[in-house]
Amino acid sequence: MTLFINGEPYELNVTNLQEVIAHFELQEGLVVTEVEGNIVDRSQWLETKVSDGMKIELVHFVGGG
Repeated sequence: MTLFINGEPYELNVTNLQEVIAHFELQEGLVVTEVEGNIVDRSQWLETKVSDGMKIELVHFVGGG
């Protein structure tokens, strides 16, 4: 399916938001997610099903100076 992640189309074989995070190998504790304009709490990632054409924003925080 095609998902639009941070404005870019990606062809992914995933079923939920948890799998999207895993696909990009992001550290769960450092990511904020938004699906179709709604912030999704980390505790809901596994239950948040994704479907073709969904718009997802991933914000990954990194440390440094």
